[in-house]
Amino acid sequence: MQRAHSPPCCSRQATVPGQTSKTTRVDIALFDGFALPEVAAIIEIFEKANALAVSQRSGSARYRVSLLSAAGGRIASSSSIFVWTQDVASHRGTNDTHLLFIAGGAGAQQACRDERLGNWLRRRHPFSEMVHPISEGKQLLEAAGLPSRSIPVLHRRNEAGGLYPVLLSEVPDAVPTALRIVEADLGFELARRVAQSVEPRHETPFDSSVTRSAAHRVSEKILASARWLDANVDRPISIDDAAQVAAMSERNFLRRFKREIGMTPSEYLLRARLNMSCRMLVESRLPVDKIARRCGIGSGGQLAKLFRKYLDTTPTDYRLREEASSGNLS
Repeated sequence: MQRAHSPPCCSRQATVPGQTSKTTRVDIALFDGFALPEVAAIIEIFEKANALAVSQRSGSARYRVSLLSAAGGRIASSSSIFVWTQDVASHRGTNDTHLLFIAGGAGAQQACRDERLGNWLRRRHPFSEMVHPISEGKQLLEAAGLPSRSIPVLHRRNEAGGLYPVLLSEVPDAVPTALRIVEADLGFELARRVAQSVEPRHETPFDSSVTRSAAHRVSEKILASARWLDANVDRPISIDDAAQVAAMSERNFLRRFKREIGMTPSEYLLRARLNMSCRMLVESRLPVDKIARRCGIGSGGQLAKLFRKYLDTTPTDYRLREEASSGNLS
């Protein structure tokens, strides 16, 4: 699950809390091999906003979230967790406000070749107030010949409590964007409570994410490549692949990545894989060997060697220790 964020002090417009009669449709386009964590976080944000809005104002839910795919039915995420989706052909627009998120993930390249999904995006795009691709989701828009659509002017509170417009120089990530939308629609205080209620992920020894803690000093291209590495730990990855994400030669990419991130891309990828394996050991009951394969490490034996080298323990002992410390042992 995505780490909880504090909502930015801004909104699409100077909203008046309590004006919640209008329904906002949140459409999320998925495909086989989509990356689950950020999609799950977006769903959780809007569902928690609904629950808080209903409890505070005794009204109806503000948001209706729809998971969509080209053919509908069961769709597999990149972590082999399945979700049920509606067929885009049967999904009709309404007079409500529509917000469109497009998932990222390893399956995006294959999804770009699906004419059903591309044709639906072309039909839906003009009627969506916002079109927000997540990571590789940009590839689907590009394949359909469409631009993303963000909300360029937000409003930020000054010290006196008034509002003034702010132009964003870049599109924020999907989770902060979802929180911005909740704040604009339902007010800052409710958005703050939603952000606080999004349960953070299990902390691991490898969890000091460079893409969060060092984002202020890392260039956009290198940051994009680091996020791409984080999102693709389960796949065989070459340095050339990551360099292409950053639109750099391999030599220049290696030099820039080491200088800005503080480690080589290979070291960063290994750290990301160990981070994911630590989390899966605690958050799932999968056997060690299967976790190793899903994290791109190959085998349980190789994962055990890495745990002994970097954590001086075994994957099984790490799982037992973390369960015991959190009181999860039965």
